[in-house]
Amino acid sequence: MVSPTDIAQRIVAAILAQRLAPGTRLGEQNLSMLFDCSRTLVREALVRLAARGIVTVSSRRGWYVVQPSHAEAREAFEARRVIETGLIRSNGRVDKAALKRLRQHIRQEQAALQGDDVGQRSYLLGDFHVCLAECLGNQLLAETLRDFTARTTLIAMLYQSTHDAVQSCADHVQIVEALERGDVAAAERLMETHIGQVQAALRLGAPADPLADLREALAPVGESAPPATGTRKPRKPPSPDRETYLGALL
Repeated sequence: MVSPTDIAQRIVAAILAQRLAPGTRLGEQNLSMLFDCSRTLVREALVRLAARGIVTVSSRRGWYVVQPSHAEAREAFEARRVIETGLIRSNGRVDKAALKRLRQHIRQEQAALQGDDVGQRSYLLGDFHVCLAECLGNQLLAETLRDFTARTTLIAMLYQSTHDAVQSCADHVQIVEALERGDVAAAERLMETHIGQVQAALRLGAPADPLADLREALAPVGESAPPATGTRKPRKPPSPDRETYLGALL
């Protein structure tokens, strides 16, 4: 029988694979039908994800995948930078079994890059950071990083990251090679650079103009309303009907 933990894990995995877009509605009834369980179990899973910052709830509109703001995007990347570089600095020595696991993970990334499954590629590139935390011996931080990685995946979809997946994989290779040499300082620098490059690829301009739609609608007929100074509304990725999207994917 499915548990709330199973449901939560499937939703997070779908986010890491970029199969659930920011703002996707997660209907309790649809999820209960999909997982063949009670709405009580679904609700418990969603409450847990809300506490982890993955979903949000409105008393009138229901449950939705979060849509991180500009400020939340910056905070999420800063949190990952602090956690991941600090973890390498504190526990940078890895044994042969851990190195074997990391190299196997990278081979899976490289194989995914040669295929057409974008979701699998996205999942593996994000999961590398969780795998690294586990190999460095900190399961608690690994779980924390899974949530932060899911949030930064949503951020990348929302703000149209241009970061090259091939480069991301190459960065992972260099980090593992540094750990294999025992060069903890180099591994830490490489991780900080890697996270910085992913963040820099996001198109995080000034906050969106909250009056943009109304400004456009009320512009004099025959004229286009000029954009508010210093603002740019980020485009959201296209998504199918929110009521059926999850059921088509999980």
